[in-house]
Amino acid sequence: MGAQRVAERFTELYGAVPQGVWAAPGRVNLIGEHTDYNDGFVMPFALPHQVVAAVSRRDDGVLRLHSADVEGGVVELAPTALAPGGDAEWTAYPAGVVWALREAGHAVAGADIHLSSTVPTGAGLSSSAALEVVVALALNDLYGLGLRRWQLARLCQRAENLYVGAPTGIMDQTASACCEPGHALFLDTRDLSQHQIPFDLAAGGLRLLVVDTQVKHAHSGGEYGKRRAGCEKGAALLGVDALRDVPYDGLDAALAGLGDEEEVRRLVRHVVTEDQRVERVVGLLRSGEVRAIGPVLTEGHVSLRDDFRISCPELDLVVDTALAAGALGARMTGGGFGGSAIVLTEVTEVDTLTKAIEEAFAGAGFTTPRVFEAVPSAGAHRLD
Repeated sequence: MGAQRVAERFTELYGAVPQGVWAAPGRVNLIGEHTDYNDGFVMPFALPHQVVAAVSRRDDGVLRLHSADVEGGVVELAPTALAPGGDAEWTAYPAGVVWALREAGHAVAGADIHLSSTVPTGAGLSSSAALEVVVALALNDLYGLGLRRWQLARLCQRAENLYVGAPTGIMDQTASACCEPGHALFLDTRDLSQHQIPFDLAAGGLRLLVVDTQVKHAHSGGEYGKRRAGCEKGAALLGVDALRDVPYDGLDAALAGLGDEEEVRRLVRHVVTEDQRVERVVGLLRSGEVRAIGPVLTEGHVSLRDDFRISCPELDLVVDTALAAGALGARMTGGGFGGSAIVLTEVTEVDTLTKAIEEAFAGAGFTTPRVFEAVPSAGAHRLD
């Protein structure tokens, strides 16, 4: 999906060449699930799959939106009339970014936007964050707003939380905006400090596969919000600002102090141990021990399955089948309730693992999964 084709389609739609073309990637989260809204640690990296946007600035109070991936024509909106809760369609994501920029005091008067994406939707790979970030970056450039990448991520998160109504953390938008090729991003979601950690799988004869189960999920659904509310309840019961503040070596005492709150206890246990898993993976990668992260990934899946309870039969089948076929580690990735799993494997075992997973899905009567290699790629950037 080249910039030229997206620009040509823009011209067909709007009758003029775009002022620029931008791209923002989806992401895979290597480790650190449901920790971002608990002020914890995460470790995503950008995918080569991306949303591409051809955009021109308008100063007449008109916002026009079109997607190559959604049936229908150009949608025309008025930036001054944008308000949370008024749009349940795909247009809520780019419109929400315009709303968030204007709410922050930036005089974004309008734009013509054409979008095209290769990020699988509903697969837990942050297609919505990529859509938000590419629009934010384009408008930041065209309007000369001077916002830094982490500031754009914050505004995009605000758009998704308040305009779209999805209670997501800051990880997805930051990954799409800030990741670097060949690296995973170690992000502290409390202070937004970032460290680019080398993640060169090919040099070690390894591959990380993404297995899209084709089971769709939606962050604006009620179960995601319930988990977040449960985590906030746990922090309140323990007298801390966020679960990030519960030390790993004090976890047993914290769990004992939750009384008969069994559901909250499970959520707390996952978040505290998951933060510790992120720190373990960072240490291993910095020491060059890439293979050793495999068991840590698998530990994360068990925690998400048994404590956070957000897995599903398809995700569990991927993990169980991959491990039985010789994978170094595997876990679900993303918000849960469907989406994708990741599998760390020797390069020589890719075909064997892929075949085993496909056969297992066929035997279970599940939809054939989509399997592809995850290559740590660049964050959002201008293409032309």
